[in-house]
Formats: sequence, structure tokens, C-alpha cells
Amino acid sequence: MNKLLSQLPADLAPEKLPEHVAIIMDGNGRWATQQGLPRIAGHRQGAKTLKELLRCCKDWGVKVLTAYAFSTENWRRPTEEVDFLMLLFEKLIHRELAQMHREGVKISFIGDLSPLPKSLQQKMQHSMLETANNQAIEFNVAVNYGGRQEITQACRHIAELVQRGELNPELINENLITQNLYTTSIPEPDLLIRTSGEMRLSNFLLWQMAYTEIYFTDTFWPEFDRSAFHQALLHYQKRNRRFGSINLTLSA
Repeated sequence: MNKLLSQLPADLAPEKLPEHVAIIMDGNGRWATQQGLPRIAGHRQGAKTLKELLRCCKDWGVKVLTAYAFSTENWRRPTEEVDFLMLLFEKLIHRELAQMHREGVKISFIGDLSPLPKSLQQKMQHSMLETANNQAIEFNVAVNYGGRQEITQACRHIAELVQRGELNPELINENLITQNLYTTSIPEPDLLIRTSGEMRLSNFLLWQMAYTEIYFTDTFWPEFDRSAFHQALLHYQKRNRRFGSINLTLSA
């Protein structure tokens, strides 16, 4: 890799980098179709793009990357494509785990993992245990994840605590709900990037993204390289994040 590409570009301010970037990796299938390739070829290339973005985040000082890999709605896709994705997840963990571990990547999988193939669940659990103490970058992969499902599950668990007399309803607050989400130990995203020109959240991190800056690009995910990420960060650094307040320093 070009050494300059591994360094934070000079026009980005290190102190204004997002701590946590979330990605909706859209456009794999359409990219493949444009290339005259089967959709699964787009997913293969998309996996390579994700690996490169993870390295870029690590090189440039972004602390957390969360990727939306498979939603609760993605089960509706053709069986052949779903089966391929499950196998691809397994192969990627098997092939990339040792390298990511050496590079200090902490891996977490968020979502309801119980419906996934048992062999895939085992590999996921192993990768999380293996990398639990790594600190170079936190890499969260959302698999069989849905924001509404996540919030519903949290509410159900809290309701059970109340029903058993272990929790006073008056103590239910935002912090308690946050503690019962898949992402309980993960900071809220500062920046969400969605590729391929689609402009919606698609049930991703609905609770966590209350004040997340959102960046949409027409670029298909397999083509989202360091240059495209650079542009996203430039846009982010121009944003004025007020979190509901107003600027008290106004120019005359």
C-alpha cells in the first residue's frame, strides 16, 4: 500500500475525527450486475472493501467501526444468496481471524445470532473470545440485526424484571434501555455512511443514531475505497454537531 494512503490526509483534523463510524454496505448486487457478474461476486468484492475500510479506520485513528452485514429482513432474499452469505461469513472468519488478531482488532457480532448455522455461531463466539482484549480498533458486525427487534427485546427483558419485582418501573430510563441493547458497551455512532444512493436507515441502530451525522453517497459499496471514505470524513468535519443545543458564539 502507498505509505501516504496509510496516513491521515492532511486536510482532516485528527481532533475532529468520528470516534465511531457505522456503515450500511449497499449496492453489492447492483455493482455485480453492472459488471456482468452474479450477485454473489458483489458480496465477495464487498467483503474485500470492508476489510480495507477496517484497516483504513485503524490507520487514520477511528476507534470503532460497525458494519451492517445481514439484517433481520435479509432472510427474504433468495435461499441461494442467503446460503452463500452464511458460508462467506464462515470463510472470512476462518481466513481473516489470525491476521485481525495480530493487528489488534477486537471483533464483536451484534444481533440475534441464534438462527444462524451452528458452525457459524461457534466461529463467531471463538473470534470474539480470541480478540476480546485487543485495543487497536473495535470492529462490530451486525448479523441478523434489526433495530426494532433490538428495542423490543430490551423492553421485554425490562418488563420481565418489573414483573418479578426486581425493578421499580419509576427507575426505567434511557440509560437502562441502552444497557439492555446489543450495543451496551459500544459508544453511539458519530457518523453513518450509506452507499449506493439509497437514503434510509433500513432498521439499523435506530435507538443509537438519535444524533448521528448521516452521509449518503451514490458509490456502490464494492467501489467505496479510501478516497471515498476521505470525502465522507471531510463532509463530517464540516458539520456543526449541536446535539439539540444552539451555538452561543455568533459572528457579528
